[in-house]
Order: sequence, then structure tokens, then C-alpha cells
Amino acid sequence: MLAETVFRTEDVAPPDRFEYWRQQVVRMIAPFEARTGHAADFRAELRVLPLGELALWTMEHPPMTALRSSRLVRASDDPELYILSLPFTDAASVVRSDGLGAYRPNDLVLQDSAQPNVLRVSTDDPGQRISGAWVTVPRRALPLPPDKVAGLKARRMPGDEGVGALLVQLLAGIAADTGVYRASDAPRLGVAALDLVSALLAHHLDVEDAVPPESRRRALTRRIRAFIHAHLHEPDLNPGVIAAAHHISVSYLHRLFEGEEETVAAWIRHQRLERARRELADPALAATPVHVIATRCGFTRAADFSRAFRGAYGLPPRDFRHGAAAVGSGL
Repeated sequence: MLAETVFRTEDVAPPDRFEYWRQQVVRMIAPFEARTGHAADFRAELRVLPLGELALWTMEHPPMTALRSSRLVRASDDPELYILSLPFTDAASVVRSDGLGAYRPNDLVLQDSAQPNVLRVSTDDPGQRISGAWVTVPRRALPLPPDKVAGLKARRMPGDEGVGALLVQLLAGIAADTGVYRASDAPRLGVAALDLVSALLAHHLDVEDAVPPESRRRALTRRIRAFIHAHLHEPDLNPGVIAAAHHISVSYLHRLFEGEEETVAAWIRHQRLERARRELADPALAATPVHVIATRCGFTRAADFSRAFRGAYGLPPRDFRHGAAAVGSGL
């Protein structure tokens, strides 16, 4: 399991909760001032997941305003961090003072710890808690010129398409289930996240060439894998289609997979079979015919699917489904 630190304001007396929460954030990032209408009983939770040089933060808290003034910036040591805010809950209204204005749903927004800012987070229901997340990246770890990155501080970047969506999916998946990872996975997950953050910012700055080739390669491979997952149901999905969609040659696509355990075609086949296996084991899909599951996993011939499934898992699809149902019912 990944190591994580969790702070809950319910661990202290109600009058101390707001200041307790603020001090935890100050201690781990930078000094800031805060105001809220819920200071008398501030119910909040903060989770911090170290991922190598990066850290993933998730939070739930009542409406509030956070202020990092010019005075505080000058008076405190600069932690030299970029802070990328991930999308807040749809109900939240988030307004910044640095010219960006209000966030839109699915916005990714970059902040610099060395710059003053005011962030107001509110909802139509003042009693509703707000969920959000951000990832902190040391400036020295980001392979992009700081003067270029400065141009992104007042720009929205979509988190529901392209590289932004991949980054959100990766970080949301990590936060949702830390138990599927080992502690030793944290640095590797941090590298994957840094590759995607770098690719995202470089794309919006139009300076992709500034990102190291190996980082670009890893980010491209992750985009290709996401594309394959999104198109597994298409029977004509093949290396040529994938290469064309990513504006690369088929030979380069194969080179990207040279370090992997499987070729591109074998990886597609494996992912199709794994999706079919999960759907056959899903009680909610028990009434869905096997051939329908096969078709939506990209297999056009039932016989081919049955043969491939048996070769991979040792049982015909129907027998596997019956066995999974028996295990689920405790028989």
C-alpha cells in the first residue's frame, strides 16, 4: 500500500479545528491566511500521498477563502513548487484573484508558490463540503523553462480531454485505491505523473521539444494505451489505425513497445480478453449473452473468441462465467 498521511479536523476540539487544518497545510506547503464562515466547527479532511518528488493532495472542506499575500511571500521561504489544481466538485464555485476569474468544470489550473494569490471556494449550499485535489511539483523537477511556464498561470487547461484527461485519470485512480500499489511503486507513479504534467504544460506552451525525449516517449505510450482502451470494441483496431491516430509511423509504434512484454497486437488482444473476463465475472451482466460481450470487446466471431479465451484462462467463456457465479454465491 502507498504511504499516505491523513489529517482530520474531527481529531481535535471544534474550536481548534480550522486553525489545526490551516497549520497542517502551512507546514507542508507554505504560509497562507484563511477565512471561513465555518471556523466554529470546521469539518475537513486532508490526504497527502508522496509520489517520489511529487505529492498528490486530496481534500474535503467547507466553503472558504485562502490568501497568500505578497507580504507572506516575501516573509517566508519559497518552497519552489508548482501547484496544479485538479477539477473540483461540480457544485463548487472557485474564483482566483490573478486574472483567471472563475474555474469551469474540469479545469486544470497552475499556480506558483512564489506568486501571491487569493482563492475563494464556495457552493450554493453553504453547508456542503467541497472536494478537490492538487499535485505539487518542484520547479527544479519540471523540464520546462520557468519563464515559459509563467505564461500558464492565468490560463485554464482542460482536464477532460487529451493529456489533461490522462493525468486526471491517473491521479484519481491512485487516490481512489492506494491498496493496489506497493510502497515501492510511489516513485514510478511520480515519474508517470511528472511525464504527463510536463506533456500537458508543453502542449499548452507549444514547446514540446523542451521536454526530454524519454519523458515524451513515456507520455506518448500512456496516451496510446488510453486510446487502445477506449477503442477495444472496434474490431479493426490495429497498429496501423493506432499509429495514424497519433501521427506516428507503424515502425515507431512498434519501437515504443519494444521494452514491453508484449507486442502492440498482443497487448490489444490481452486487453480485449481481460475486459471480457471482467464482464463475464460481473453479476450485473449475468443476463448479457456471451456473444454480445465478445462483440463489444472487439471479437467478431464467437468461435475465435471462445478459442482465445480458453487459451488464455483454461476454460470456455460460459464455463468461466458459471464458475464465477458459483464463487460469488458462495456455492
